Amino acid sequence: MARGDAPRDSYHLVGISFFILGLGTLLPWNFFITAIPYFQARLAGASNSTARILSTNHTGPEDAFNFNNWVTLLSQLPLLLFTFLNSFLYQCVPETVRILGSLLAILLLFALTAALVKVDMSPGPFFSITMASVCFINSFSAVLQGSLFGQLGTMPSTYSTLFLSGQGLAGIFAALAMLLSMASGVDAETSALGYFITPCVGILMSIMCYLSLPHLKFARYYLANKPSQAQAQELETKAELLQSVTLSVFPAITAMVTSSTSPGKWSQFFNPICCFLLFNIMDWLGRSLTSYFLWPDEDSRLLPLLVCLRFLFVPLFMLCHVPQRSRLPILFPQDAYFITFMLLFAVSNGYLVSLTMCLAPRSGGMGWGGGLGVGRWVQSLGRDRLQGRDDPSCFPPAQP
Repeated sequence: MARGDAPRDSYHLVGISFFILGLGTLLPWNFFITAIPYFQARLAGASNSTARILSTNHTGPEDAFNFNNWVTLLSQLPLLLFTFLNSFLYQCVPETVRILGSLLAILLLFALTAALVKVDMSPGPFFSITMASVCFINSFSAVLQGSLFGQLGTMPSTYSTLFLSGQGLAGIFAALAMLLSMASGVDAETSALGYFITPCVGILMSIMCYLSLPHLKFARYYLANKPSQAQAQELETKAELLQSVTLSVFPAITAMVTSSTSPGKWSQFFNPICCFLLFNIMDWLGRSLTSYFLWPDEDSRLLPLLVCLRFLFVPLFMLCHVPQRSRLPILFPQDAYFITFMLLFAVSNGYLVSLTMCLAPRSGGMGWGGGLGVGRWVQSLGRDRLQGRDDPSCFPPAQP
């Protein structure tokens, strides 16, 4: 909780820094999964120029490498493993080393991904290098996000809100970048290269923001009071486990769905718009809803039921329009079905993740959380919510 003797966050620099850190932590991974058509085209053995086109449709040759399945597996396992290992790293590796080391490692891995755009390579070695990058990116991301959430445990809850808001906007930014890349009209190689360099710039900005924190009086005041080991571990584990629910469906299954309309502009832009952009916008809006209401409450049995019901999206998406598949029927061929499922899937994901974190203080958690409305934070600047006072939006009145 904020204290009355806390210094002011001059020009809201600490808040802006944590927002950019949130954006930078998920920006690389969102750029990676949004470019799935690029990876699938190169693995299909397409010609060098064709393989680099980010807008390659999914109706091409069958994915002999099962790219989506391997991406899901090699992202989930390291994410879960290093979430728990981070509890041990907390004791023996300094926080600065974990955060800066992870940022630099992710930067190097994405620089490698960008460099490979210029390298002609057979599908086999390219697949191996890409899967190794997936594994290491998620490993370092787990350590990075867990460590940052441990730091946020010492700050007023508004700063957790800003950090999570940045994470929510990372996917929207990546999807928009992909659409601009497709519509830019430049040659395919330049388009792909510029696309993969963009998150490298975001990581560099995150490094600069993190390095600036020790020089800001407001940040020094709070970060000097480290949370207890148990508190930091709970914050880190909770943050990571909540984010690994949805990855089993998005984009592993959803990216396979194609438009049922005849080939044309809409079918070319269908997946970037209806899968990636739509998911990230509605996910962010779902997270923002907790700024206005919290339902159901922590004592309701409806909350775990709603979480379990989300597994129904797995068969729903699998029965959408995936023409190259032969074992399952297509029960929902029209694009409207997929768009409706994606709307519900994304909103429920964002809302339930944010709701769970908001309700944690009510059920004996660590006393941090918050809805993810950036607009709401902007409105609060004039009311000095960032000047050492907590955002009460997700906290109940004190109990006797």
